[in-house]
Amino acid sequence: MTDRHVVLRAIEKALAEVLEREVTELSEDTGLFDDLRLDSSSVLELLLLVEDGTGAVVDPEQLDIDHLRTVRSFADYVAGLPAEGEVGP
Repeated sequence: MTDRHVVLRAIEKALAEVLEREVTELSEDTGLFDDLRLDSSSVLELLLLVEDGTGAVVDPEQLDIDHLRTVRSFADYVAGLPAEGEVGP
């Protein structure tokens, strides 16, 4: 499992890169689709960047749209993932 604070920092950094701008006023309630207007290709880029930034390994078979609704739901999902080299639950 990955420290949640590390995950939140990785998400913020990844969003700035994906959106090609500084993300201001980002909160855990910020909607990835509704507020930030991410699309499928930007979500894929976000996933890859967060994996790189945290060492977490996303299993596409376990990923659900509800994990991507808000910064909070995405951070909770990533924080619960095994890091690279760890054995999952």
